[in-house]
Amino acid sequence: MKNGKKLAIGVGLLGLALGASSVQAAGLGAWGMAKGDWDFTLGGGGTSDKEFNNNGGNFNASVGYFLSDAFEIALRQNLSFAVGAGGDAVAGQTRVAVDYHFKLGNKFRPYVGANFGGIYGDGVNDSFAAGLEAGLKYYVLQKTYLFGHFEWQWAFDDAGDAGSTFDDGAFIYAAGVGFNF
Repeated sequence: MKNGKKLAIGVGLLGLALGASSVQAAGLGAWGMAKGDWDFTLGGGGTSDKEFNNNGGNFNASVGYFLSDAFEIALRQNLSFAVGAGGDAVAGQTRVAVDYHFKLGNKFRPYVGANFGGIYGDGVNDSFAAGLEAGLKYYVLQKTYLFGHFEWQWAFDDAGDAGSTFDDGAFIYAAGVGFNF
């Protein structure tokens, strides 16, 4: 009976060790994103012109895909509510973004990138938009993170205007929660 208990304990420990090594080999024990992961975020934030005279809030969501452990391509959607000197407005923004993530320790993932898309809605000039962006993801669980996002975005009606409207851009900032799966 004693040998049977020892054998059962030994087999159990061996099973745990093999199971743990399988999880590590499959990448399930790693923190953060990996090549082939999808990314989903929900957040809230704001917009401000460069003088901070016209400000507003927004809800945002995104879905992305990691082409590598560092490069992500994402589709972002914002719904903005602006109140200020220019009047009240509700507008949407749809953008495609490409971001490069840096691994900083086990849980921090700062990133930089660029985006391109459109602005549309009430009280705004329907136009194209481009932006330069940076942010930080902090993993609170292996595949769940909190994020802060900041960008400088400028609008233009056609490609010829893209360079000349950069100085007339606006700040966009957001914070929320994200999930890799």
